[in-house]
Amino acid sequence: MENGLLWEVSIAEFIIVTMILGGGTAWMTGRAVASTWRTPLQLAWYMVILGLAVRFIHFALFGGTLLSGYYFVVDFLVILIFAFLGMRFTRAGQIAEQYSFAFDRSGPFGWRPKDK
Repeated sequence: MENGLLWEVSIAEFIIVTMILGGGTAWMTGRAVASTWRTPLQLAWYMVILGLAVRFIHFALFGGTLLSGYYFVVDFLVILIFAFLGMRFTRAGQIAEQYSFAFDRSGPFGWRPKDK
């Protein structure tokens, strides 16, 4: 076992489970929460639940610790970043589309007021 600051079993396991599986699911959850105009607090609550699921995958498939507070927080923070990026990406599109009279999209994650 090669414990690291971010990974418990191996870096490949961390990348596959936390970043690809958990991050992809978090991105899609962020998009879903944004598309229903829900709050970031609700998204954070959903990420707590997803963080528990990611921790279970680490435990069930790779022999990680199920009830590890430190690695849960690491997994939670990583998927929370993906979730908020997915939410912001979708919200920027929503604002630019629904309020096109007032805002233009400014990059993938932002919007700016239209020039008068």
